[in-house]
Amino acid sequence: MIINLFDVVNRYRDVNLDVATAPSIKERSFESSLISGLFNEIYVFGDSLSDIGNAFDATRKGFKEGLPPAPPYIQGRFSNGAIWVEYLAQLLGLTSKRKTNYAIGGANTGNTNTFIPNNPLNLPGLQQQFTSFKTQYPQADREALYIIWAGANDYLSGSLQDSTQAIANLSNGVKLLATLGAKNIMVVNLPDLGKLPATRQDPQVSKFLSDITQKHNSGLAESLKALSQSLGNCVNIIQFDVYSLFNQVFASPQKFGFTVVTNSELEQLSQLQGYTEEFFFWDDIHPTTAVHKLLAKYAFEVLSAKNKLYLLVEN
Repeated sequence: MIINLFDVVNRYRDVNLDVATAPSIKERSFESSLISGLFNEIYVFGDSLSDIGNAFDATRKGFKEGLPPAPPYIQGRFSNGAIWVEYLAQLLGLTSKRKTNYAIGGANTGNTNTFIPNNPLNLPGLQQQFTSFKTQYPQADREALYIIWAGANDYLSGSLQDSTQAIANLSNGVKLLATLGAKNIMVVNLPDLGKLPATRQDPQVSKFLSDITQKHNSGLAESLKALSQSLGNCVNIIQFDVYSLFNQVFASPQKFGFTVVTNSELEQLSQLQGYTEEFFFWDDIHPTTAVHKLLAKYAFEVLSAKNKLYLLVEN
């Protein structure tokens, strides 16, 4: 195992944090939506980057204490505030709902979950999320937006040394949703896993993860392109290139409002005067809510362009 997510979130359990200064989910939200009516709902499948409290609830039931620990994490998110699917929902004039969000921390693209060693709570992987959705919704809503973002845990956990299986798992998920009737499916690629605070210090680990990230992303793009051609006009596959976006931020952080992109905010929180918008990473793996807000803006622009709409995303 390269990175243990359980250890990452527990590392900062005893951080001396003034809860009164912590931003609430509402405080971090956009002031208003930019459009309504483009989609009528959002369904989310993935891991901790899109989890709005599923892992927290499951671990609280199983261990009597929710993970990630709150504080310093906020309201079950693996961040210090709202995450990108919540911000995106607001931009679309929708509400991010727990019942339509299947994403859970630690999920691999297959049937495994590596959040807690040996998975004693039987937390689901991505494929179980699709199965749960199919059971609840035998017929998918064609007016909804479906989001798939997973793969990081396959590589960070050391479960996969090659990208072939993860790409197949993600592509099969798209095919399943399309078979059920989904029309608009957004698939997110991976950021450079070799540039995380948890991985960048070891040159060998960093190189392996950077290389496999590139193989994953290029293979996924090719697979989705072929899938789009085979499915035809009945399905709108939307690729969201987070890899390029994050690399742009890393190259010119101040342009995007960040000053620290190599270390986590939690690592230095005891030395700071409360929360700051300057950090890119919240812990050694996960981005801050400011980054999630940026993700939502760019995802919205991708959706707008894909639907041939000209919309201005306000700062």
